Amino acid sequence: MQPWTEVPPQPGRHFVVTGSNSGIGLQVARILGSRGARVTLACRSVERGEAAARTVPGHDKGRVAVRRLDVASLASVRELAEQLVAEGGLDVLVNNAGVLGAPFSTTEDGVEMHFATNHLGHFALTNLLLPHLRDRVVVTGSREHRRGDIDLDDLGWERRKYGAFAAYAASKQANLLFLLELDRRLRAADSPLRAVGAHPGASATHITQGSGNPVWTWIGYHGQRLVSMPAWRGALCTVYAATMDVPGNTYIGPHGRLELHGWPAPGRRSVGAADAGLAARLWDVSEKLSGVSFPL
Repeated sequence: MQPWTEVPPQPGRHFVVTGSNSGIGLQVARILGSRGARVTLACRSVERGEAAARTVPGHDKGRVAVRRLDVASLASVRELAEQLVAEGGLDVLVNNAGVLGAPFSTTEDGVEMHFATNHLGHFALTNLLLPHLRDRVVVTGSREHRRGDIDLDDLGWERRKYGAFAAYAASKQANLLFLLELDRRLRAADSPLRAVGAHPGASATHITQGSGNPVWTWIGYHGQRLVSMPAWRGALCTVYAATMDVPGNTYIGPHGRLELHGWPAPGRRSVGAADAGLAARLWDVSEKLSGVSFPL
């Protein structure tokens, strides 16, 4: 397949990228900045975000900003949304922040950590910003969504034995169900906005640092460096979804075998991630848990 690196120029366009002080998010910000975009890095640590922002092209021209976001906290999500709305001029929201392999815990809102971080916080942020966006929302999935078996009646893992990777896979299934239902709602509302998705395949990042297990964190990080693409290659799938003229509900992943490596191409979804009824139920549950509804 022909390599894709020709990102269209993005002058005058404002992208908000969550979880962008490292990994895929930072690479997405760097690529967009190199094409003239205005980029806001939404990070849990402002200090680390500021350090990362200095490596993004356009920082010296005032085109790069940092805002605090703990996506696992609905209060933090609301605070960021209020700031961004006040600042105005939003084109694309890239929901990138995530956690993988975390030991069982619940957030200040009482929600299991993987579901809260990977899905619910982004669900709330998206709906709070939708009336103020001009172009699209990008949802970040994972190949692991195919292992997902989300149980909407036991999101807190009270009846089932908790498994960190099962929880992660379920949250990634939730991402694609969210994409499916968001696209349906946007089309039903005759909105010019679009919802698209992407996953980075096997990319070398620090996503396992939230596992709480130093051994697994070390193995995960160094194992990824041995067998994975560099983060900038994986980030191209997200950049493609964020900048190219693709229809709503498009899902982009690496073109190679098992979607582990390669250049941006149409990705494959599991049957469970394409279940419209389950997507509608997840939406209802997410509205109740977040207190945020579809605004259009």
